[in-house]
Amino acid sequence: MTIRRFSAAVFAATLLTPGLAACNSTGTGEAGASASPTVSGSASPGATGAVSGDARQALLNSTNEIRNGNFRFSMSGAGSTAEGQVHEPSQSAEMRVMIGDASSDLMMKLDLIHYRPDSWVKLELGGSSANSVPGVQKLNLGKYQHLDQNRIKGNKALGFDFEKIDPAGSEVLTQGITEVRQTGEGSYAGTLDVSKAAEAGSVDQSVITALGQQAKSVPFTAKLDPQGRLSEMVVRIPAAGRNAAQEIKVTYSDYGNATAARKPPADQVVEAPQEFYHLFD
Repeated sequence: MTIRRFSAAVFAATLLTPGLAACNSTGTGEAGASASPTVSGSASPGATGAVSGDARQALLNSTNEIRNGNFRFSMSGAGSTAEGQVHEPSQSAEMRVMIGDASSDLMMKLDLIHYRPDSWVKLELGGSSANSVPGVQKLNLGKYQHLDQNRIKGNKALGFDFEKIDPAGSEVLTQGITEVRQTGEGSYAGTLDVSKAAEAGSVDQSVITALGQQAKSVPFTAKLDPQGRLSEMVVRIPAAGRNAAQEIKVTYSDYGNATAARKPPADQVVEAPQEFYHLFD
């Protein structure tokens, strides 16, 4: 089994990639979230930025602070969850990821630490298909596996790009907004063109292709904190082809208050085996 397009930098793409969602034990691809474009609430006549143009600009501005690279985040969707932090001042980041669960065909837990120029990953594989993964005995070690930067140079599936520090690509997503209205204080709803996010890796191309024209008007909601910074974005991907409806949720918090990642202790580190790199080919 090959797990593709996995990394901190493109985790949003992973959430929207049918290949990983297919690892659910049911095999039905059912998602618990509805893709209905209906959004509760309406624009308050007296609310600041109730006009569509003002609302769109507010959301574009809300991602500015993300560029400073000092925040905590979480992401969920398609049976996967992730949480972590980015600390650009120290050129470090960390993420804890869960794909599937104990009842899935394949469950994967990853504890990733990036501290430029090094990267480490602690991997745990489980589920009924885990034993069929080549070299699984060398992967479930309970230790951090140090990655050879020469092996992962230019490989988006294993590295972290400190030039593109937002793991969810929210800035690109907001640039694809096609309609938006303010529904309350710091709350917004509308539609966005996810096809414009393909180049940034925010949405897998196979999903965009399956959506067809629907890709140009995918419903979303967003929330800003009192300082006007993005705190939550929920994108509702409609069902299309074999892909079930998905709800992708991203949150940001603790702007300016993240801390440097902790490098794993030397006695808890081994060099990543060939099997690990093959797993993410």
